Amino acid sequence: MQEGSFIWGHLERQHRAVDKWIDRLWLVVLLIAALLLFSVNLGGLPLQDWDEGTIAQIAREITQESANSLRWLYPTLRGQPYHDTPPFMHILIAGAYYLGGVNEWTTRLPGAILTALSVPLLYCLSREIFRQRWAAIYSALIYLTMLPVVRYGRLAMLEGAVVSFLLVMMLCVLRSRRDLRYCLGIGLSLGLICLTQGLSGFLLGAVVLVFLFWDTPRLLTSYYLWIAIAMGLLPVAGWYGAQVLHYGNDFVQNGLLLPSLQQAGIVDHKNTKPSWFYMVELLKWTWPWLIFLPQTTKLLWENRNLSWARLILVWSIVYLLLISLVSVKLAWYIFPIYPSLALAFGAQLAEIENLPLLSSYPRAWVAGLSILAVVASAASIHFSWGIAAKTDLQLIFAAVALTMIMSAILAERGDGQFLKILFWGSYISLLLLMKSNYWVWELWQAYPVKPVAAMIEKVTPAAKKIYTSFPYHRPSLDFYSDRHIIPASAEELKHHWHYDRQPYLLISSSDFQRLQLDSVQILDKTESWQLVTKETNRL
Repeated sequence: MQEGSFIWGHLERQHRAVDKWIDRLWLVVLLIAALLLFSVNLGGLPLQDWDEGTIAQIAREITQESANSLRWLYPTLRGQPYHDTPPFMHILIAGAYYLGGVNEWTTRLPGAILTALSVPLLYCLSREIFRQRWAAIYSALIYLTMLPVVRYGRLAMLEGAVVSFLLVMMLCVLRSRRDLRYCLGIGLSLGLICLTQGLSGFLLGAVVLVFLFWDTPRLLTSYYLWIAIAMGLLPVAGWYGAQVLHYGNDFVQNGLLLPSLQQAGIVDHKNTKPSWFYMVELLKWTWPWLIFLPQTTKLLWENRNLSWARLILVWSIVYLLLISLVSVKLAWYIFPIYPSLALAFGAQLAEIENLPLLSSYPRAWVAGLSILAVVASAASIHFSWGIAAKTDLQLIFAAVALTMIMSAILAERGDGQFLKILFWGSYISLLLLMKSNYWVWELWQAYPVKPVAAMIEKVTPAAKKIYTSFPYHRPSLDFYSDRHIIPASAEELKHHWHYDRQPYLLISSSDFQRLQLDSVQILDKTESWQLVTKETNRL
């Protein structure tokens, strides 16, 4: 009996060693695949307006001052105090600027690396909640091949870092159920989320509390958890306290009260959207994995008494509900929900591994893949027409179409290899998209900023404020030109022209004809835009 126990214990240790070796191998493979996808052509396109332009400007202003100036603690935007979020991500980008200079690649690199790390982190989280390794593999691969994850993760934004810290926090939550020392990881991760995203990071903390209340309520009564959370939030409280002491009532109003009132819808905000906005975003960008949604929903509901299903349900539903109730809505705010969807779809697809060879799959899967194949084929043909055919888009959609066609054929035959084709094809298609000039498609919604910024920087060395007829503010133009470009109406432009001593106006050709300004000196022209001021002899 003792000899048998010894042999069994030896075999069990060998099995665990092999298991750990396989997990480490998958972690390395996933990390390499993620780093490749998140880094290829990273600096090939100009910075996007809004978050990228703003974050880059704040990071550059940090580098322009010495560490003793405490600009890293009290960030500024165009010289004015910046109260929206703590500067954790801006400091990382500023560090990249110190090492590699100020450019698009160094601006996006810190966020891209952190988001790439979230792929193996999701694998670790999956191994914690699923018994089957295939569920963890499928979850990580689905997450890696989601278009919004790759796109937003590559941009210089806050959400990629937030999701990585969120996955660490969720992993510590699960492990703290059997080892309270992991509570410290919960607190530190929550602190990093809030140092990156501000007080809105507490929404993700609320998701954790709801899950623990449903799954492990005893943990909520543990003082270890609350002490760890308090310790993790100390740096957050320290940063906000420093801002209050430094800026006083200005920070209380503009950094605390005003954002809260805008989020609640009490104060108007330009990014207010209807409550179903995020549902539409999910329906637009989560293909092809949404074809598995009906069966996945059924699987989750049938297993709602198990921890893994509870985690996914709370993570998805509670977070979606919270951000839908918030008045201010931006497309990338939904980023933290994608890991939970990947876990859900991974659990469903792992069920296929238990089916016999050449099993029958739901007809909806075949139909969904076929429809996607038709749509992608039509898009590929569309971009091949005309004199100026867009070869890159033609190739990308052709790769998507081929992937969906092969997957649909194999699924129709009941061959489980259709999943391998779907993963490989989705990865290659995303890689082709990231190598092209179309992955930041918002750049095509307005004029290119770099030629205009170069013109402004060349001919207006002394001017720091320039008024433009363009209807909205473009932070990327501010960043590249190192000037503050202020949108103004026709009446405002005429007012500045008549009353400012030496006004500088950036005007489109059509607006220039309508304004009929007198004593005009055209400094330069580019991209249908011209920079004008008053003639020197009239000043």
